[in-house]
Amino acid sequence: MKNIRNFCIIAHIDHGKSTLADRIIEHTDTLSKHDMKNQLLDNMDLERERGITIKSHPIKINYTLNDIDYDLNLIDTPGHVDFTYEVSRSMAACEGAILIVDAAQGVEAQTVSNAFLAIEANLTIIPVLNKIDIPNIDVEDSERQLIELLGCNRDDIIRISAKEGLGTEEVLQAVVDRVPAPESESKEARALIFDSFYDQYRGVVAYLRMVDGSIQRGNHAEYFSNEYSHEIIEVGALKLNRIPRESLKAGDVGYAIINTKNVDQLKVGDTLTIKESKADTALPGYKDIKPMVFSGLYPVDSQDYQDLRTSLDKLRLNDSSLDFTPNTSHALGFGFRCGFLGPLHMEIVQERLEREFDMNLISTAPNVRYKIKMNDGSEFELENPSEMPDAGSINSIYEPYIRAEIITPSEFIGSIMKICVSKRGEYKSTNYLSKDKVQLIFNMPLGEIIYEFFERLKACSKGYATLDYELIEDRPGQLNKLDVKIAGEVVDALSIIIHKDKAYKSGAELCKKLKKLIPRHQFEVPIQSAVGNKIVSRETVRALRKNVTAKCYGGDITRKRKLLEKQKKGKKRMKKIGIVDLPQEAFLAILNLDEE
Repeated sequence: MKNIRNFCIIAHIDHGKSTLADRIIEHTDTLSKHDMKNQLLDNMDLERERGITIKSHPIKINYTLNDIDYDLNLIDTPGHVDFTYEVSRSMAACEGAILIVDAAQGVEAQTVSNAFLAIEANLTIIPVLNKIDIPNIDVEDSERQLIELLGCNRDDIIRISAKEGLGTEEVLQAVVDRVPAPESESKEARALIFDSFYDQYRGVVAYLRMVDGSIQRGNHAEYFSNEYSHEIIEVGALKLNRIPRESLKAGDVGYAIINTKNVDQLKVGDTLTIKESKADTALPGYKDIKPMVFSGLYPVDSQDYQDLRTSLDKLRLNDSSLDFTPNTSHALGFGFRCGFLGPLHMEIVQERLEREFDMNLISTAPNVRYKIKMNDGSEFELENPSEMPDAGSINSIYEPYIRAEIITPSEFIGSIMKICVSKRGEYKSTNYLSKDKVQLIFNMPLGEIIYEFFERLKACSKGYATLDYELIEDRPGQLNKLDVKIAGEVVDALSIIIHKDKAYKSGAELCKKLKKLIPRHQFEVPIQSAVGNKIVSRETVRALRKNVTAKCYGGDITRKRKLLEKQKKGKKRMKKIGIVDLPQEAFLAILNLDEE
């Protein structure tokens, strides 16, 4: 084990994590030049298209230093705030972390967040300053920010250009010299399941960090979170593909193919042991993650409901932060109420379901979890606005608040503070990180930032502002349920919970947007927004009208009137039996209510 090093790469989004991983793989000849490509470890099309890492990706690297061979297990991690949980899972499999900072941008919001996660995980941090080849940058200022963040020395910081390959050897040497080798306390087999996915040909594949003992093909896997037992049909190392091996030993990072196709029988964060060498105690694992944002997912064709359930089960094996429960909507039929870590996570899950599992879905606007206190003293948590009880029976509604950390160039302070105040933000402090970069701290309702907040933040700061946030508490708020009626029927999928000061304005804006989005029918379609029993706004989608008098050339006016009256009666009949078609954009119109 003394020649094993397990480490991850962490950084703010777009600071060069995947590029450095490419250079390390290239420098160590882990793969042939034929197999090399940009963003090598980003194996999903979605990651390549968006230019971001969504899933953590491990790879085994062979490296020789001073005639000594080392096994390096590298894990590339995401950088967006919605995937912080993915980063924390990767850290649990490592002893060290490379913290990358873009020399042109300096320390950003997720840089701070990831650094604290690494410190909490007791990892050895190697600070790396990337993109030093960019002209006219203040390298010394970025180094000063790193020193203040980590308390390191200037000599500890490695200057590199991941794009050009400068400093790659120095990074590898630092990994060998600074990151401690893994240690084992027992001969009984214990492995941490830090990730997993479903292979349609082989079944469940678990990514493991062996902590104690060893496992091999033919062993019978057991778990601490349930009583299932499965035969291990293959173990091995992870490179670009899975490489079978005889066994995995303490300190190794690899995979195990479990002889089951039931995805519910394996839990990420659980401890795997074997019947042949069973351990008595479990590894610490992970904190249970709580979803922060909720949305409904419904198949366009109701016959695909069971396929959607199966797809969500398989996706949850690969994304343990995804939570879902069956749900029925009067407007959309059978579907699932899903919990996500944030708006981007929600968007990614829907797109993966459509791409990887060929699902045709309709999603509803996201909302957060509220705590409801009733007049009779009872309490419960509400995730679906359509299930909110009558206002007369509610004593108080508590909404989740976050601590938002925004790092921005100082010239955008005014416009950013204006946006935060419009979102009911409570100003806390301003900290100058350098002469032209500041950190703004606000306490804000979580429900306010899931609607276009991040986009508005980027727009007003020309893309420079960065955001990180964490839940802090629940606070009582003056909130109302806003319903939408289409053709006299309440569409439960369009119901939202909103602050009373914004209810009337938002109701009017929502009706106007829906009027543009709902196609014209053969009958008139009224659109109404209501708070309780009070209608606050109305718009009407005009009917498609056929010119029934077009062929009447001259003659008595009564003939034309007779035709028009006949058409009017027909429309009344259609109004009663007609079904209004609502496009996907209609259910997401709520997202754009605050656009200016």
